[in-house]
Amino acid sequence: MSFKILPKAALSEWIARLLTTHRVVGPRPFHDRFIFDEITSPEDVHLAYPTTLLPPKKYLLPQREELLRFDLKTGTLEPVLDAQPTILLGVHTCDLHAIQLLDRVFNNTYVDQHYNARREALTIVSVECLSPCTEFSFCKSMGTLSVTEGYDLHLTDMGEDYAVDVGTEKGAALLEGVEAVRDATSADYERLNRTLSEKWPRFPYRLEADVSDLASLLSVSYDSDLWEELGQRCLGCGSCTMVCPTCYCFNVVDEVDFTLNAGRRYRHWDGCPLQEFAVVAGGHNFRKTNAARQRHRFFRKGKYQMDAHGLVGCVGCGRCGEVCLVHINPVDTFNELARRRVPVSRRHQEALT
Repeated sequence: MSFKILPKAALSEWIARLLTTHRVVGPRPFHDRFIFDEITSPEDVHLAYPTTLLPPKKYLLPQREELLRFDLKTGTLEPVLDAQPTILLGVHTCDLHAIQLLDRVFNNTYVDQHYNARREALTIVSVECLSPCTEFSFCKSMGTLSVTEGYDLHLTDMGEDYAVDVGTEKGAALLEGVEAVRDATSADYERLNRTLSEKWPRFPYRLEADVSDLASLLSVSYDSDLWEELGQRCLGCGSCTMVCPTCYCFNVVDEVDFTLNAGRRYRHWDGCPLQEFAVVAGGHNFRKTNAARQRHRFFRKGKYQMDAHGLVGCVGCGRCGEVCLVHINPVDTFNELARRRVPVSRRHQEALT
């Protein structure tokens, strides 16, 4: 829509203003790390943070979420919807791409009213990443280092000022009445272009295969020995999926009170690396080995989401590689698959197409 300039000296005043009308969630220190958490004062916010332990998706898909309440005695069934107006401040571009994927997932075929209630009440203020978050990040390789949509406001640090890309009318409303905000000039545009052009060399390409080639790479690697090797290392702890910004699998649990007349239904995060994830009626586990579960996990990231929704299922945030106790990470996995790629026969290629 337009570009504005917000002086850094006015940032605290602006955040304090937002706190009077909204719940504001942003990156704040937690011991020696950072987390997205509700803030109570501008001093809580640290926009120049590396990355967070958990992605901001927890404010769209909470770890434990009440879905409905029921009463068999009265015959009532009441959905529980959380639509508290919330500003999600300081979202990195990789996490913003993840939210765009979740938007498609929860509105494709089956519309999730609980997700959408939170999404409609959410205003996203994202920030441009100007240097890699950690040694595990590979957002440039996944095409998630920049964004052109999906935000209400997008901030770029230009030294003494933030360039503010106003993406929606809802975002524009957050700037109304802030006297320090001004329209961008041609000199500001030059500063912004210089800032953005200088950032790209700081981010290395880490994948040996292009992101557009991942789906075909995985297709010819279904029987790769690498899956068994990863399975022998994997502890099945599920840490990788718990910190992933694009994982959305959940389990549903009913809790009935002691009278057996009323209760509540919840859903909570679940993950395909966990042994019990694929257990079905009769005790059959259709992915009973770590190798099968690791293969499924990486196919979800590099192929299945692209096939279903047209967006890559891994945004290169690097969280999973950082928390994995046995050092399994997407970069090493995809690169090793590329090195072991077996030439595809014509018959196999025809089968794939």
